[in-house]
Amino acid sequence: MPRFSVIVPAHQVQAYLPACLESVLSQSYPDLELIVVDDCSPDACGAIADEFAARDGRVRAVHLPRNRGLGPARNAGLERATGDYLVFLDGDDTLTPDALRALADRIKETGEPDVLVYDYARTYWTGEAVRNQAARHLAERGPAPFRLTDRPELLKLLMVAWNKTVRREFAEREGLTFPPGYYEDTPWTFPVLMTAGSIATLDRVCVHYRQRRHGSILGTPSERHLDVFAQYDRVFAFLESRPELDRWRPALYRRMADHLATVFTRPDRLPRRLRAEFLRRARVHCRRYRVPGAPAPLPVRLRHALLRLGLRRTWQALRLASSARSRAVKVTARLLRAVRTVTLRAHYRVQRCLPLRADRAVFAADDGRGHGCNPGALEEAFRELAPHVRTAWAADPAHHHTIPAGTRRLTPGTAAHWTALARSRYLVHNAAFDPGLVRRKGQVVVQTQAGTPLKHMGLDLWERPAAAGRTDVARLLRDAGTWDYVVSANRHSTLTWERVLPGRYTTLEYGQPRTDVLQRATPADVARLRETLGIPEGTVAILYVPTHRDYRRTQRAALDLERVVTRLGPRFMVLARAHPRHGGPLAESAGRVLDVSDHPSVQSLCLASDALVTDYSELMFDYAGLDRPIVIHADEPEAFEAVRGTYVGLRDFPPGAIARDEDELIGVFAGGHWRGARSAQLRAAFRERFCPYDDGRAAERVVRRVVLGQTDPPPVVPLAERRPAPSAAAGLARAPLTTVPQPAGPRTVTDSL
Repeated sequence: MPRFSVIVPAHQVQAYLPACLESVLSQSYPDLELIVVDDCSPDACGAIADEFAARDGRVRAVHLPRNRGLGPARNAGLERATGDYLVFLDGDDTLTPDALRALADRIKETGEPDVLVYDYARTYWTGEAVRNQAARHLAERGPAPFRLTDRPELLKLLMVAWNKTVRREFAEREGLTFPPGYYEDTPWTFPVLMTAGSIATLDRVCVHYRQRRHGSILGTPSERHLDVFAQYDRVFAFLESRPELDRWRPALYRRMADHLATVFTRPDRLPRRLRAEFLRRARVHCRRYRVPGAPAPLPVRLRHALLRLGLRRTWQALRLASSARSRAVKVTARLLRAVRTVTLRAHYRVQRCLPLRADRAVFAADDGRGHGCNPGALEEAFRELAPHVRTAWAADPAHHHTIPAGTRRLTPGTAAHWTALARSRYLVHNAAFDPGLVRRKGQVVVQTQAGTPLKHMGLDLWERPAAAGRTDVARLLRDAGTWDYVVSANRHSTLTWERVLPGRYTTLEYGQPRTDVLQRATPADVARLRETLGIPEGTVAILYVPTHRDYRRTQRAALDLERVVTRLGPRFMVLARAHPRHGGPLAESAGRVLDVSDHPSVQSLCLASDALVTDYSELMFDYAGLDRPIVIHADEPEAFEAVRGTYVGLRDFPPGAIARDEDELIGVFAGGHWRGARSAQLRAAFRERFCPYDDGRAAERVVRRVVLGQTDPPPVVPLAERRPAPSAAAGLARAPLTTVPQPAGPRTVTDSL
């Protein structure tokens, strides 16, 4: 008996059906049967189904003698299904890679629920893909499985069959089938959710829902859109046959009224001659099934009332008025933005005519996220070594609390910000200032970058469009032409930046300023930080920091962190930090997994931890300076190399042990290899190559050169003489740690960062 029965009805989708079937058969989880139902299609769908059946024994082609519609075609597949779970897929849609494995893992993890609801993305003929806007309702929070009464917001999701997998025995026991006609999903999905004894969710895009340019059934004006009334009659008849479900009547009434309003207002649904008839029937249905006092927002109640009363002209008048109001608001907002932009530009031009202030410096980092990174370390060094220079930091108001008390706070885009940019002598950033910035004669622009480059950057992104995304490489090059200095951590960084971001700047190969705090911290600082984070004494804290994956749309940890700490035992915990591009959280804080995505200082997290686990994050170069263990979780190396590429081959020059999957990672820690002699040798070579100047005085060297004009920087402390604060686990016994006996359990290996 296969795990999944994938049922694909096919009618006039010959151009898309091969891709649909290939997306199923190429799944990494092969335990499936694929039932293709040719709904007497006049094109080549039947022949395509037969070709796939002849090629793969898991495929069965079913040919209906006459066209019966999507619902009966699915029923024909249901009658022949033998799998544990039913998966429905329309003939012009596709499964995402590894979708069935993710479904199987989640089903096992949640104890074989009756229904598992997952997410989808709309894919347009232009190539654009947009994830479901209601994805927040699929968050894997709280206990699972659950019942609909625990998560009633699931009724707000798109009511279709292909965003959920249903246990076959449950569907057969409840006698659930699809009716004929349009909107056949409605009498299926509502009963499925209401009667399910257990439900789970999977916050992952498993289906690509094709938005065809022409030929969509629901996007074609037809009198068959009147079938929506019969479908809701079936839903409420089902409720009447099951009195214990009567509590769902108010929610179903609201969903029905919303659905009818959508069909009526969409210009591609109803022919003009049927609009009056549709509104009349909508009025009858709303009066028939209305639940008095059913709570709903005022605009929704108004729309429902107009449907119920059949006030067609009033409806149209309100729609026109609402549309006019929306246009007026948008036009007014655009005008106000344009006036503000013109005013600020004029203000900036005036300020550029005024004298520079030699005692002013403006800092910013990470697109306004707050005080930190290399500019943060330099700002502190400015205040300490050049107190005559008054510093200001530009950040969004939500991050102003991170700015030190003695530093002026600026909000990007304000008149004060443009004044500071126009008249300050020193401008320091780790990315790019506003594109409207004009470097004045006498200004000094310091570009610190955001770390040692591991992934391809700058000019190298031109050959990698998937990684470049919306990056404006031409703008980067223009920006590089304004730099006076670029701070470099090592020779590798110098050679890379000067090639991929060429300019007339001077490279200051002085070290990474943001690592100064790592070298200066004391054991007391480490203890204080661990206490602040709630790390128990004697616990090995693993900092897990995955990087952004350009080829993935969703943020999801590549590791099942709860399983990792369970297998490793009570002496371990994980601090999970999402990539700044996503904002987090990366994991749910529970037990010995703590999400620290919102923590303001990644350097503090490095000091508090005992080991770093990452895939392709540049943080490994900073962490190596601490001389603490680093473990590389090198999952999907071929995909990452093909899309983004790396300058440093981590398999040839690793900073420590390498694990290819979750079980290997557990073995590395359980066997003690993470802090063994071989790992220490690899880390020492890595540290020597990439941390030659990270001795705690990198920011001082930059300030003495740029501000104080000293051409001979302070000498670098040799690696052998550096004494970074040891981790709290350094004093623990070095004997291998044995894993806690556990079953293999589900493994989550999808949608990593």
